[in-house]
Amino acid sequence: MGLHSYFGGATIQTLKMAAVPASASYSRFVFSPISRNLVALDSFPRHSPSPPFPLLARALSMAAAVQTTPPSSEDIGTATGSVGKPQWKAAIDFKWIRDNREAVAENIRKRKSKASLELVLELYEKMLAVQKEVERLRGERNAVANMMKGKLEPSERQKFIEKVLNHSASGKNLKEALASFEEDLVKLSDELQQEAQSIPNMTHPDVPIGGEDSSAVRKKVGSPREFSFSVKDHLQLGKELDLFDFDAAAEVSGSKFYYLKNEAVLLEMALVNWTLSQVMQKGFTPLITPEIVRSSIVEKCGFQPRGDNTQVYSIEGSDQCLIGTAEIPVGGVHMDSILAETVLPLKYAAFSHCFRTEAGAAGLATRGLYRVHQFSKVEMFVLCRPDESDTYHEELITIEEDLFSSLGLHYKTLDMASEDLGAPAYRKFDVEAWMPGLGRYGEISSASNCTDYQSRRLGIRYRPAELATKFVHTLNATACAVPRMMICLLENNQQEDGSVIIPEPLRPFMGGMEVLLAKHHTG
Repeated sequence: MGLHSYFGGATIQTLKMAAVPASASYSRFVFSPISRNLVALDSFPRHSPSPPFPLLARALSMAAAVQTTPPSSEDIGTATGSVGKPQWKAAIDFKWIRDNREAVAENIRKRKSKASLELVLELYEKMLAVQKEVERLRGERNAVANMMKGKLEPSERQKFIEKVLNHSASGKNLKEALASFEEDLVKLSDELQQEAQSIPNMTHPDVPIGGEDSSAVRKKVGSPREFSFSVKDHLQLGKELDLFDFDAAAEVSGSKFYYLKNEAVLLEMALVNWTLSQVMQKGFTPLITPEIVRSSIVEKCGFQPRGDNTQVYSIEGSDQCLIGTAEIPVGGVHMDSILAETVLPLKYAAFSHCFRTEAGAAGLATRGLYRVHQFSKVEMFVLCRPDESDTYHEELITIEEDLFSSLGLHYKTLDMASEDLGAPAYRKFDVEAWMPGLGRYGEISSASNCTDYQSRRLGIRYRPAELATKFVHTLNATACAVPRMMICLLENNQQEDGSVIIPEPLRPFMGGMEVLLAKHHTG
């Protein structure tokens, strides 16, 4: 789900060219059609005979491995036919919810969810009753049709027709009664779907119960740097180094937007390219995603595109939204598909710009780059078998921790408490890094296991050998959220003379640049 707390970093979407180190020949670099950057060949695994971009074509060209198919009515538990605009259906296991009502109710309470389990169960029982009546009437209709096909004397045929016409006490004939019940069934099904979609995912048994303060520290790496001089925050450093322009962006776009300038532009590209090079070595296929999606895809991933407190920008006069995380378009890549078990796991690393309204966000803690409306991010996304999702959750958080450790950050990893979990998350690990200029830890990443919550809504299944299809499990994790990484790097690597040291892993992606120096203006 990317970050629970939101952050920004606007860039102009033009061709991105990473500066080439002075000591390097151009033959050591390749233009990436994925990130639209020049990427150092050294950044790929040594054993690779060539850059791994062809892997993308192989991963997405799965005509033999993927069968597109709509969800069956049996899984959805709804009647055929529709009234008005059809609503997308999630393959929610209502029977399981009914059979485990106490556990579901307790889970709703632990998460402080507003979902109404009692209403869902009431609607479900009503739907079952109506469904049973529909099936009975359909059976009678079929019996009538079969009898009418046979040889009947005119008098017998007339008696039979009269019996059918006077079928119900209400005076409705069989056809009218069936049509009425079928219409009721569709309405009940839509209402049930609407209510049931608000029920959150179940929660991992090890998740701490309570609010954010109840979250448990899983790991702590490093310690806060001790400075012998007065520490500056990223806003002051950015001004002295001429890296940002918030004032011009406020005039052009509004508050919580900004321009990146000078070395900050190179730093964003370096962070993106370096991150992609690292996660590709872990088997992730790079993607650049659409940044506008249908609102139904947003809903299926567990986000709310409507409402007073939504974080989603909707496009007026259309059924489309700007994405708040690449998790949403990546989740839609395999929507309504049955995957061959042999292609799992599918692991993607998606670069995108992200857009969030930040409704309700205010205060000093959110100033500067920390919380803005547009930002760049590399998001990891995994589709796997259900028995492997816990393992891949650990893999994702380990990748994040290794990335942040290699940049020299001091951070802590948290097992987030139940009330801080979004509806899709079964379990979520957050990484908070020390930001000395802000004088506190700030969230820079999260990793969530969403089990089959999203795949039931997106219709993503796989077919085990000689068995019925099953829903995949989906996971997501932030590999690099550019603006908050900038905050950490600027504030933790500042020097007494106002300069900022660039971490060694990023230098090859910034033309060999080792330090950011203050700009000296004359006149």
